[in-house]
Amino acid sequence: MENRDKIIQGLEKAYQKLIEFKKYKKTPLITSKDGKIIEIAPDKIQPATYAHK
Repeated sequence: MENRDKIIQGLEKAYQKLIEFKKYKKTPLITSKDGKIIEIAPDKIQPATYAHK
């Protein structure tokens, strides 16, 4: 397994833990989209969609 793959795996795991934590605490995920700060309700957070080779 290459370092790149290990990094991507780690990021995916961290994202999954973040989603679980936000759903547990019932708090929104704060992020930015098109330069604007937005809140995403914990029940609307989508799983990671990154498809690496």
